[in-house]
Amino acid sequence: MSPLFHNILITIAGIVYVFTVVGIMDWFVKSKNFPQDISRKIVHISAGSWLLFWLFYDPTHWSKYLNIAPAFIWTFLLVIKGFTAKPDDEAVKTMSRTGDRKELLKGPLFFTLVMNTMGTIFIYQEIALTAMGFLGWGDGLAPVFGKRFGKHKYKILSEKTIEGSIAFFIFGFLGAAVFQLVLLNEINFVNILACAVITTIIEACSPKDFDNLLIPLSVFVYYAVL
Repeated sequence: MSPLFHNILITIAGIVYVFTVVGIMDWFVKSKNFPQDISRKIVHISAGSWLLFWLFYDPTHWSKYLNIAPAFIWTFLLVIKGFTAKPDDEAVKTMSRTGDRKELLKGPLFFTLVMNTMGTIFIYQEIALTAMGFLGWGDGLAPVFGKRFGKHKYKILSEKTIEGSIAFFIFGFLGAAVFQLVLLNEINFVNILACAVITTIIEACSPKDFDNLLIPLSVFVYYAVL
């Protein structure tokens, strides 16, 4: 099998994976009254974990960059839906907080742009694995724990909870460690710990809807000054 055909097959699998997760969450929200905030975060975490498909690509062939296909497709869809979707659109229900289609042009769109960047410029690099660990797992689970267990609130530019910030630190650390272990066969605990401290502070200070940009940007700055 040629490297190109092999990588195309992996790309198709990645597209199916992402759209299946979104479809399942759509169904749960619509048919089972599944909490919309949990649905959003499951999609968030699952999308951030798409980079595990890098493990199956042939890294010697240029077609490894096809890995961004799911993110590229969703970038296009989010722009279209952000301007034209109806209130009952399933993507709006699944990915927005309030049901406002314009929310798709903020956090969700920023997330896909980060995926596109990591899957091209930083593919297979530690910086990408660390950034997506904190963005996908840390930022994905922090609001869940903050909303359900948060009793100690604070506000800088947006309201957060200490419990949510602790969850961000722990799950972001675990996500980055798992991604590094699986794709690099090693874990750089020093860099992950440093990024855990930095991104937890950044997430705590981030204005609403911009943490999806500021978290990976802070990881980039850390690695840039190493």
